[in-house]
Amino acid sequence: MPSFLRFLADNFRWLAGGFLLTLFSSFGQTYFISLSSGEIRRAFDLSNGGFGALYMLATLGSALTLPVLGRVMDRYPAAIVAAGTMLMLAVATILMGFAGGAVMLVLALYLLRLFGQGMMTQTALTSTGRWFAANRGRAVSLVTLGQQVGEGIFPFLFVVAAGALGWRGGWFACAALLLVLALPLGVMLLKVERNPAGDVVPTRQRAGRDWTRAEVLRDPNFYVLCSGVLAPPFVATTIFFHQVYLTELRGWPLGIFAGAFVVMSATTVVTTLTAGWLIDRFTAIRLLPTFLLPLGLACFAIAWLDQAWTIPLFMMLLGISFGFSSTLIGALWPEIYGTRELGSIRSVVVAMMVFATALGPGLTGWLIDIGVSYPLQLAAMGVYAFAAAGAMVLVSRRYRDRRMIEAMELPG
Repeated sequence: MPSFLRFLADNFRWLAGGFLLTLFSSFGQTYFISLSSGEIRRAFDLSNGGFGALYMLATLGSALTLPVLGRVMDRYPAAIVAAGTMLMLAVATILMGFAGGAVMLVLALYLLRLFGQGMMTQTALTSTGRWFAANRGRAVSLVTLGQQVGEGIFPFLFVVAAGALGWRGGWFACAALLLVLALPLGVMLLKVERNPAGDVVPTRQRAGRDWTRAEVLRDPNFYVLCSGVLAPPFVATTIFFHQVYLTELRGWPLGIFAGAFVVMSATTVVTTLTAGWLIDRFTAIRLLPTFLLPLGLACFAIAWLDQAWTIPLFMMLLGISFGFSSTLIGALWPEIYGTRELGSIRSVVVAMMVFATALGPGLTGWLIDIGVSYPLQLAAMGVYAFAAAGAMVLVSRRYRDRRMIEAMELPG
């Protein structure tokens, strides 16, 4: 414990800056946007499938933009990128509040997804991956706690704000928080870059060499790995986006489902901190086969059980998977591919994750509209999670073998 407190004290500004970015990325996350889904569908006369299609269009647009925009992390200081990202996210929340037609709605959703889910997390995790080497797992686990804290507090706060101000007023309140609190505090914390040169990094955590983005895109193992990495955002986005439909289908009060996010957040916090310690001890590559198993169980629980106690069980299992995956994925890329072009590499991964989050709501909404059982769809997601976990066993072994070969080829 003393060493952990010393680590916090010595690195507070960088950890707090990354935490702030992941915290306020909530405004562009599906679980947060979907809190307004009922009002949006009524205001614009959209079906589940219609809104899902618009959401998918906006999210696909952000996925296509992100690989180009994400390169700024390799060229500019974190404080400048963070400031621009938060300003654009504030613009997105204001547009959502003013949206009066489908075009403005899609534009608002596009900017929310690009700068909220995409660039806020991209900036936080890329910077942390570069700034920390010996304690990268621990640092990433602390930074990603912002996402869990956001999941725990922002849905409730937004429901309260929307109840008092209307759903559009709730989005204006988000803009005020970003401009008055997040922007000045984030710039102050991130304006000084951390130099990891003095960190003593165990050999097992070092990438054999620094890869370019072009080399990564030619690596077949990268795509196998992504089949597992993309599962949590695809599944979670789909379920959270259609949470209103799910609660209506099961006869659960929406307030109870929204309140259960606290269970998920608390579980994720504990698991995240545990995962950070495990990664620093065993490496991210060795832990790859584990993070999808709780996700599969969560899918089967929500598909097959309809009692009210299913909600906290589902949230707990999802929290375990989220805690491992968020920390694991944050530490994995520099461990495998190095840090020289980490921003560019992560931008591709995040773009693929954004694409997965676009596909889920649109595809599932269409299947709901044509009468395909939603519980059956959830069970199919559980099957996919277990299949992807099996693939992670194979790819983990391949990466370990390749890193040994690269290490032997390094000079000296």
